[in-house]
Amino acid sequence: MGMARAQIRPATVRSFGGRAAALAATGLLGSAAAAEAAGTGQPVPWQMDLQRPVTEVATEIYNFHHLLNWIMLAVVLFVLALLIAVVVKFNEKKNPTPSRTTHNTMLEVAWTIVPVLILVAIAIPSFRVLRTQLSDPKADLMVKVIGHAWYWSYEYPEDVGGFKFDANLLEGDDQVKSGQPKLLATDNEMVVPVNKIVKIQVTAADVMHSWAMPSFGFKIDAVPGRLNQFWFKADREGTYHGQCSELCGQRHAYMPITVKVVSDQAFQAWTAEAKTKFARTDGGAKFADANR
Repeated sequence: MGMARAQIRPATVRSFGGRAAALAATGLLGSAAAAEAAGTGQPVPWQMDLQRPVTEVATEIYNFHHLLNWIMLAVVLFVLALLIAVVVKFNEKKNPTPSRTTHNTMLEVAWTIVPVLILVAIAIPSFRVLRTQLSDPKADLMVKVIGHAWYWSYEYPEDVGGFKFDANLLEGDDQVKSGQPKLLATDNEMVVPVNKIVKIQVTAADVMHSWAMPSFGFKIDAVPGRLNQFWFKADREGTYHGQCSELCGQRHAYMPITVKVVSDQAFQAWTAEAKTKFARTDGGAKFADANR
C-alpha cells in the first residue's frame, strides 16, 4: 500500500508535534487492540496478524509463521550489531593502517555452519506442516465444490441427503440484514459439523478458480477437468469467510466463500431442511474414489 507524501513547514510540525504523537500513539494502540480482538473467520480493519486458526493445519501454519518471524528478527538484529561494530571499531580514524588479513578459518566455518543450522531449524517444523497437510484421514463428510464464473456450487452425498445448491454474493439490503461482512457473505452457506473430518473435492466448470479459506489454513485450485482434494477439521463453531484467490475474470472479486461450522444436532437439522429446500442430485453427488 502506497504512502502519501506531504510537505509541512517545520514550525507546523513543532506546533502540532505533541498532538501528532498522541494521535499516532492512539492509532497504534487502536490498531493493536483491533488486531488482538480480531474475530475468527474474517479480516478486520488494521489487522496485523493472520486470522485465528480453527483447524490443525491452520494452527501449525500459524505457529510456523511466528517461528519464522522470530528467526528473521534474530538474524536482522545480529547483522545490525555486526554492522554497528564494524562502523565503530574499524573506521578510518581508529584504524589508520587497515588489516591485511584475508582468511580466517574459524570465521569461515562459522558463517557456513550457522546458516545450515538455521535452515535445519526451519526445515523440521516445515516438514511437520507438510505431513499434516498431506495426510489422508478417513472422512466423516464429503462435499464437492464447483467453481463457476462467478459463483460457487456445492454438492452433498446421498448419505446426508444428496442435494446441491449455488452460493452467490449477498448484496444490498440482503447483505445488510444478514449482518455478515460486505463482499464476503453468500446467500447460501456450506454447512459442516464441528470436530468432524471434512473432505472437499474441488473442480471448476469453466475457468480456473481457487477455493481459499484463511481460518482453515489452505486454498486449493479449482481446475476444469481436474479434481483436487483437501481435508479439514474445524474445532470451533462459527461462520468463516474466504474468497476465490485465482484471477478468474471480470467478477473475480465477487466470488466469496462462506462456511458455517455447527454442532452435530444443528447439522442434522440443516440437512433435513436442505433436502426439501435444494435440488436433489441425480442418484447422489458423484465423488472420486478416496479414503473415506
